[in-house]
Amino acid sequence: MTLAPPASAAPPAPATGLVPLLLPPDLMLTPEQFALVCEANPEAVLELTATGQVIAMTPTGGDTSARNNLLSTRLQLWALGQGGWKVFDSSGGFRLPDGSVFSPDAAMVRLERWQALTPEERRGFPPLCPDLVVELVSPSDEGPRGSEALRRKMAAYLANGAKLGWLLFPEQRAVEIWQPGVDPEAPAVMERIESADGLEGGAWLPGLRLELAELWEG
Repeated sequence: MTLAPPASAAPPAPATGLVPLLLPPDLMLTPEQFALVCEANPEAVLELTATGQVIAMTPTGGDTSARNNLLSTRLQLWALGQGGWKVFDSSGGFRLPDGSVFSPDAAMVRLERWQALTPEERRGFPPLCPDLVVELVSPSDEGPRGSEALRRKMAAYLANGAKLGWLLFPEQRAVEIWQPGVDPEAPAVMERIESADGLEGGAWLPGLRLELAELWEG
């Protein structure tokens, strides 16, 4: 389901029986208001920018969906063996310190940070930025899932406290590794690796390695 500009008359309901979500294009929401909109429209895929703008996300295609599932599975297997981490798939939204609400394709949070939240905070959009965020670029989409939009999201994740970000380009078999910068004027630094066949967590995520060949295949 997507957002649409105001219309003089409501369009006919689609065959599924779902009614399109109509919001004024200049409408700005608080995170609390956004949560109510999402609760009232559970079939919609939405995100919220730090300025309060609602972004409508299109559903992923089959290849991207399969990659998302495999990615979350690999992270979960590592987390179960390692201990001390909570893994989230692409359906989970996080309320970042700047007020935005984003849903990475996959994310991990240190268990002590997760356990410090109240039950109510866990049920809603957790008010924290994940430690690790992973996004997959959809090559045919220059909208919310396109490369430039996801680069802006990566920069926002790092500015809000993420420790590591992986931006994956399946069609190019390339990876961008995003990490915090040492300069406050440049809060994020990025390294791009072409023809990447694996990603390792290093000392911060010991033993974590993503075999990218299986992700590239979908």
